[in-house]
Amino acid sequence: MTKNKKYRVPTILSIAGFEGSGGAGIQADTKTISALGCYAMNVLTALPVQNTQGVRRIYEIPTSAVQDQLDAIFEDIYPDAIKIGMVHNIELVELISNYLSTYKGPIVFDPVMVSTSGHKLIHEDTIQACVTRLFPLATLITPNLDETSVLVDEPIHTVQKMEKAGNSLLAAGCQSVLIKGGHLQSEELTSLLFQQQKPPIEFKSQKINSKNTHGSGCSLSSAIASQLAQGVALDRAVDIALSYIHAAILGSKNLRIGKGNGPLNHFHNPLKLMQYELD
Repeated sequence: MTKNKKYRVPTILSIAGFEGSGGAGIQADTKTISALGCYAMNVLTALPVQNTQGVRRIYEIPTSAVQDQLDAIFEDIYPDAIKIGMVHNIELVELISNYLSTYKGPIVFDPVMVSTSGHKLIHEDTIQACVTRLFPLATLITPNLDETSVLVDEPIHTVQKMEKAGNSLLAAGCQSVLIKGGHLQSEELTSLLFQQQKPPIEFKSQKINSKNTHGSGCSLSSAIASQLAQGVALDRAVDIALSYIHAAILGSKNLRIGKGNGPLNHFHNPLKLMQYELD
């Protein structure tokens, strides 16, 4: 009698904050990872109360609860890749960095500091802790222009300044950096990938005239992690992920969800869950 075959799937853990209206945070991460044919898991770091119009309040999650969540996941399903999003206090930075110090796999860190609606989401004294503790662990960090400006303490609004900032972040100890150019004031958008000992790589796309971009940063970092979990090279993973986000924004252009900055259409072209036969 032939036994039923067993399969494994690419697993991605999102360590991030909640977003009740479904457009960003762990909700966007789960949608993105699922749409790209991978299996999503979550560890909740904070409970922001928000909708498409902005953040109203952020409720703290006890550090012990985050520890328990990490233990529960790692004891059962070892992630093929990890995406880190909202980490808004020093205690969480220390916990997560200590926990992941022996992790064997790619980590994508989206240093969430400012929401799409302009609300600051991170404590001032946490930024340096992220730089010193989490940045060196991350395979890739993915700041947007506002977040890059905070990190290098200088307004970043041109491609030339993006180049300077990317090199500064590499010199500060980052393994690789993707500076996202979605906020550039131009019809052609440029994102730049910086890697140690390699020249920057440009990724260009046409700007889409839409306010439905809420959660695009969360979704992009999760899309990159989904590719890395499958063994895709970093530059190719970034390229695939940026194309996915562009199509997801285009797919939501004519949608009306909420009164503010609406979400992406994560499931514009969903893939089936990928399955790899076990030996």
